[in-house]
Amino acid sequence: MDLIETAVRFFQNGGVFMYPIVVIFVLGLAVSIERIAFLRRTHARNHALWNEVVNDIASGNTQAARAHVEQSQAPLAPVLSFGLERSGAAASRQDVELAMEEALMEVMPRLERRTPFIFVFANVATLLGLLGTIIGLIQGFTAVANVNPAEKANLLSTSISVAMNTTAFGLMCAIPLLLIHAWLQARTTEVVDALEMTTVKFLNLIARDAR
Repeated sequence: MDLIETAVRFFQNGGVFMYPIVVIFVLGLAVSIERIAFLRRTHARNHALWNEVVNDIASGNTQAARAHVEQSQAPLAPVLSFGLERSGAAASRQDVELAMEEALMEVMPRLERRTPFIFVFANVATLLGLLGTIIGLIQGFTAVANVNPAEKANLLSTSISVAMNTTAFGLMCAIPLLLIHAWLQARTTEVVDALEMTTVKFLNLIARDAR
C-alpha cells in the first residue's frame, strides 16, 4: 500500500511525461498477463496431450493418438503430428527426429511472441522518465533566469523536485516490467526444453513399440 501511495504521489507531483509512462506501463502489464496466461495454458495442454498419446501408443492404437493430436490446440500437437506421420511411413529414427525438429522450429516463435515487447516497454519507460527530468530541469533553469534572486532558490528546488519525480516514476514502472520479462524468458525456456524432452521421449517410445 505504501508503494502504491508513493507511486501516486510521484505521479501527482510530476509533469506531462507521467502520462505516456503510465500508458507504456499498462501496455507492458497487458502483454505480461497475456503471456503468463498463454504459457500456463500451453504447459497444461502439452501435458494433457502427451499423457493421451502415451496411453494410445502403449496400447498400440496409433489412430487414436493421431486423432488426439489433430483435435488438440497444444503447441506440442504439430510436433507429435509430424512424428506420427513420419513414423508411420517406416522411416528411420533420424528422419522422424528431423521432422519433429522442423515442427519444433515452427512452434518456438509462438512461444516467444510479444515477450520482447515487455523489455522494450521497460526501456521506454526509463527513457521517458529521464527525458522528462531533463526537460523539467531545462524549464526550471530557464524560469529562474529572470526572477527575483530571493525567489530563485525556492523556484529552482521546486522545478528540480518535479523533474526528479519523473525519473523516479519511470524507474518504478520499468523495474517490475524487467523482472516480469526475465521470468517470462525463463518460463519460455522451460516450455521449450519440455518440448525437446518430449520429442526424445516420443522417439524412444516409437522405437520401443516397433520392437
